[in-house]
Amino acid sequence: MPRAIISPSILASDFGQLTAECNRMIKGGAEWLHMDVMDGHFVPNITMGAPVLSCVSKGVPGIFMDCHMMVAQPEKWVNDIADAGGSLYCFHIEATSDALSIIKSIHDRGMKAGVAISPDTPSTAITDEIGAAADMLLVMTVYPGRGGQKFIERCVPKVAELRKRFPEKDIEVDGGVGPKTIDVCADAGSNVIVAGTAIFGAVSAEEVIASLKATVNAAQAKIIGS
Repeated sequence: MPRAIISPSILASDFGQLTAECNRMIKGGAEWLHMDVMDGHFVPNITMGAPVLSCVSKGVPGIFMDCHMMVAQPEKWVNDIADAGGSLYCFHIEATSDALSIIKSIHDRGMKAGVAISPDTPSTAITDEIGAAADMLLVMTVYPGRGGQKFIERCVPKVAELRKRFPEKDIEVDGGVGPKTIDVCADAGSNVIVAGTAIFGAVSAEEVIASLKATVNAAQAKIIGS
């Protein structure tokens, strides 16, 4: 199985000190940073775009920006995000009728490609062909568009279904994930964990990141041993 990765959600950070917050997460043991890009169309909220990502990229050398594109017409922003230093471009399957072309354009710009599904979208929306072409699959465990929502446990079986079909892929969960909800995600086969408030609001971000990663590693060991 792919290795455990913790990707703190910048949406929960202090945007007034964004570069410092990103550096704090990396020093705390995070390998990826989850950048929520919202356009006010696919979701009602508006957050950051390519200019902000470019500033972060310059201020945090070597950063792996896990860019979650909650945008309409995701094909339009591939070049901008690549130019801004994006490492992974994850778009929503609900926002396009031609996922394979977008995946190709993402790869052509040297980024990893991710495909996300919202809570009401079945895992079967990610066909075998799309899943094989993508580098990462994201199961949303809250509705996209705003932080601070409660974890939706009925989404977890989709993680298990995708893990069964794509045993070598990175499978990410995003939304309401923290120490109290990590177990079911890890047991279902998720190896990339997005957590916002649970990390940024903790007394010690380093301890929470280490704990989440240890839980994923333990779940993987159990799966491999079974």
